Formats: sequence, structure tokens, C-alpha cells
Amino acid sequence: MKNVNMHPKKGKKTILEMIQMLKRHGYCTLGEAFNRLDFSSAIQDIRRFTYVVRLLQLIAKSQLTSLSGVAQKNYFNILDKIVQKVLDDHQNPRLIKDLLQDLSSTLCILVRGVGKSVLVGNINIWICRLETVLSWQQQLQNLQMTKQVNTGLTLSDLPLHMLNNILYRFSDGWDIVTLGQVTPTLYMLSEDRRLWKKLCQYHFAEKQFCRHLILSEKGHIEWKLMYFTLQKYYPTKEQYGDTLHFCRHCSILFWKDSGHPCTAADPDSCFTPVSPQHFIDLFKF
Repeated sequence: MKNVNMHPKKGKKTILEMIQMLKRHGYCTLGEAFNRLDFSSAIQDIRRFTYVVRLLQLIAKSQLTSLSGVAQKNYFNILDKIVQKVLDDHQNPRLIKDLLQDLSSTLCILVRGVGKSVLVGNINIWICRLETVLSWQQQLQNLQMTKQVNTGLTLSDLPLHMLNNILYRFSDGWDIVTLGQVTPTLYMLSEDRRLWKKLCQYHFAEKQFCRHLILSEKGHIEWKLMYFTLQKYYPTKEQYGDTLHFCRHCSILFWKDSGHPCTAADPDSCFTPVSPQHFIDLFKF
């Protein structure tokens, strides 16, 4: 459960200041920022993949119609590359399924309510996009995880303490459940109450436990059930391998791991992490 944790709390004044700085460098709308930041290349980096997917999901939920025609085209081109990448390497299919589900729901509402909302482009284009998304969903639904033959070391060959250490590195409960389906040993380790307790304590506050306490017949706390119950009511901590950062001195957005040649005397003091939601919030005012 170790990674870059994104949960910044920014005041309205700070956001407005950042917006003014960004506008001076040509980032006037969400669409312009989306186009200028090379997300097509970012999805090829495993550290940035989840961040970009989360950003696309948030746009699909509420900001799709705020994108210009060019930005919308860029959005769907990037999404196409993401889907093809998942179909090729079989990595992170659940993330993309969630994104496509939200996107298809939004497109259905927009197409059915044509005339009630402002759509950039012909209605036939939106219908075609909806059909494309539904086709992607079907392809991912039919995705078969092929088992590769490998005569080298496998998970089953690792000692228990190493397998346990791997499980404790996950911050998503569904990832733990999925890994637990691989072998009986991993299933046993994935059901460990201490593992789920740690996961609950990582994502949620103690007062939230009290509101949704689940006890077994023997009076023990059902931490696994607690996690999935709490997940329905409260947001979990967001984690990304690499994130966009904003430099207050240079007024630019950049990927943290790539850095940028800042001319400030103390560059690190000028950097502010930008979560996907924070990124969108920058262009709502």
C-alpha cells in the first residue's frame, strides 16, 4: 500500500491563483490543457497509466460536453489507444471497464436528451461514438486471459512471507480478491483479517468504522466486509505511480518523475501535486 498518495485539499483562492498563472501560458480551457499535455504518450508509461484513466473517467462523468470538438476527438483517440493496449497486454482491464461504463451511461443520456444539452458536433457523430464504446465493452467482456507457459520462477514458488508481502502492497481490495483466486495458498493469505484491517485503516477514518460496524457471530469485526461496505459510502485514497505537478514559479504543468528545468532557488517548494479531480477543478471557475 505504498505509492504516491493524491488527496490534496486546495482552497478556492489557491485554485484561482493557479488558473491565472495557467492562462498566461495558454491553458484557458480544460480542452486546451487536455490537448497540450501529451496523454497519448503518458498511457504508455505504467506509472502514469492509472492517472490518465482516472482523468478520462472524471471527464466522462461530468465534463465531456465542456470539451471542444478537437479536444473530444483527441479524447476518443486516446481512449481507443488505451482499449487497444489493454486488449494487447491484458493489464488493468477492470479500470477500463469502469471508465467505459461511466462513459456509455453519459453518452446514452446525451443522445437521448439531444436538444436539452449543448453537444459539439452532429448527433450522428455522438451515436457513432456510443456504438464504438459499446463495441469496446463487448471486446473487453470477451477478453480471455491466456496463461503463458513459463519454466521460470512463478508465484507458487515464492515463500509465504514474500507472497504475504506482495498482498500487503496492494491498496485496492479488488486486486487482493483477484490475486487470491490464483492459488489456494494465495486465497488463504488474501482472507487474512489483519490484511483487511490494515486496508480499512489506510483508507477510512475510525469514526467511519463505527457507523458501519459489521460483526461476525463470534463478535469479531468482519474487516473484509467492512472494506467493501465503507467503499460504497466513502472515497478511498487515490494512488498513482506518477502524477502531474504544477510549478508556481514557472506556471506550468509537468509529470513529477520527468521534472522540469525550474529556475527558482528552491524548486521543490514551488511544486504542487495535481490530482485528476484537482486538474478538472482548475477549469471550472
